Amino acid sequence: MGKKILTCFLCICLLLSWPTGALAEEPLELTAVSAILIEPKTGAVIYEKNADESLYPASITKIMTLILIYDALAEGKITKDDVVTVSEYAASMGGSQVFLEAGEQQTVDTLIKCISVASANDGCVAMAEYIWGSEAAFVEKMNERAQGLGMTNTTFVNCCGLDTEGHCTTARDVALMSRELTVKYPDIFSYTKIWMENITHVTARGSSEFGLTNTNKLMKQYPYATGLKTGSTGLAKYCVSATASRDGMDLIAVVMAAADYKVRFREAAALLDYGFATCHVYTDPEPPELSPIPVRGGVQESVPLEYGEEFSWLITDGSRGDRIERTMDLDSEIEAPVEEGQSLGRLVYSLDGKELGQTEILAGESVEQAGFMDYFRRAVRMLLHGNEESGK
Repeated sequence: MGKKILTCFLCICLLLSWPTGALAEEPLELTAVSAILIEPKTGAVIYEKNADESLYPASITKIMTLILIYDALAEGKITKDDVVTVSEYAASMGGSQVFLEAGEQQTVDTLIKCISVASANDGCVAMAEYIWGSEAAFVEKMNERAQGLGMTNTTFVNCCGLDTEGHCTTARDVALMSRELTVKYPDIFSYTKIWMENITHVTARGSSEFGLTNTNKLMKQYPYATGLKTGSTGLAKYCVSATASRDGMDLIAVVMAAADYKVRFREAAALLDYGFATCHVYTDPEPPELSPIPVRGGVQESVPLEYGEEFSWLITDGSRGDRIERTMDLDSEIEAPVEEGQSLGRLVYSLDGKELGQTEILAGESVEQAGFMDYFRRAVRMLLHGNEESGK
């Protein structure tokens, strides 16, 4: 009996001392010069180290190049089936490339693949020229887009990330553009998740196959990886903007100026592990049901309501959001006219008396202002209805 008690006691001690993998309780010791970890849905920063230090970005520049390509697709300026003719200048790009030749033709779809998977400098310039006529014009748009995203510490000089005087950004700014690309254009993941794939070169010498291999080794090394972009040059050292998804939560980890490629991937994985271990995103599982509200002076007597963009909040204290409170801020009636999508109120979320955010309450359809004939028809209907009631 004594031996059994001793055995149980030792088992309990072993269980209490067994490592749980709770990286959240251990400080992150990163050797890279700069890093940041964010949750893209809320934009919340989970961890940062020298996140505003100006550094050379290398090929993570291409995240902004891809944003502009997707902008052009969204605007109908180009389609994925468009055929792009490679210029002599584009073909002359050094660094990482897929060896496009002057005069060679490739579809937009193939060039996005070349940029996303193989980090093709030649593909970037070919797309820049196709969309805006020249790399210089394209880079001007890159800088405009960066300013619009609040990337105040970024200046682009080229579209592919080759070391150039003045071409600089920060980990925070890289996180901002990574968030924009992945949240606004999630189709990018259909390219960044490709590990290996062939493209076909068709030139004056004939047709030949060329193999693309993903530069982002996290796609094989990290089980939750979804993308996004690597970069390395002599001045930038080793960089990565790594995206991952686990249990419905997405994260973006940016590592800049790491000593070597193993360090950048190891430290990006450590950041992602830290985020997944310590955080989760709260979304309202069951918002209050919305009933139509009366409309004064409208052709309809009421308007249906619907919620706008879903509220979300990053929780880092281990709780499940049980203490988050909701308050409805909505008028009892409104005045016509009403536009579909018009904001009529809000559902406010707060914690310990502090407002966290809100979800807009919108008009589900338009309601025009009633005119004389509308009132006349309404009066006739009421009169007929009253006669029917009295005849029963």
